[in-house]
Amino acid sequence: MEALEAIHTRRSVRRYTDKQIDDETIQQLLAAAMSAPSAANEQPWEFIVIKDREMLDAIPKFSPFASMVKRAPLGILVCADTRNVIVPGFWVEDCSAATQNLLIAARALGLGAVWTGVYPMDGHVAGFTKHCQLPEGVIPLAFVVIGYPAEEPPAQDRFSKEKVHSNVW
Repeated sequence: MEALEAIHTRRSVRRYTDKQIDDETIQQLLAAAMSAPSAANEQPWEFIVIKDREMLDAIPKFSPFASMVKRAPLGILVCADTRNVIVPGFWVEDCSAATQNLLIAARALGLGAVWTGVYPMDGHVAGFTKHCQLPEGVIPLAFVVIGYPAEEPPAQDRFSKEKVHSNVW
């Protein structure tokens, strides 16, 4: 799939088939995520790949926006290791770019995915920190639920000429 097609047809998918995702495909997703730009090329991201059924099923207890994970074969927690950053404060942008790359790669590979928010919701951050045994200084930003889609939400043209300004507001 061409890059622009993947971008324009990417939609949040919340229903999945039972088909498992192989390790090579997971590596492709992670490589795409790690190809994101980052401030000072710091690449503060870390990824927790969750395939264990019991771990996946427990997530909605502290992250109710991720309830669809109970029917998905995979979740990837995107985190920032803030312990040794040179340019503090940019980890949110860096990890958000990595998350977007992950979503576009999922679409390009024929997968469905949905970004569920973690940061800055204290309860969600604490839940994932405990659940995934994150060390101090590693902050979870986003949890991406991934699977082979059992639905295909239609593409939407979200371009709005009214949101474009030239030179000044």
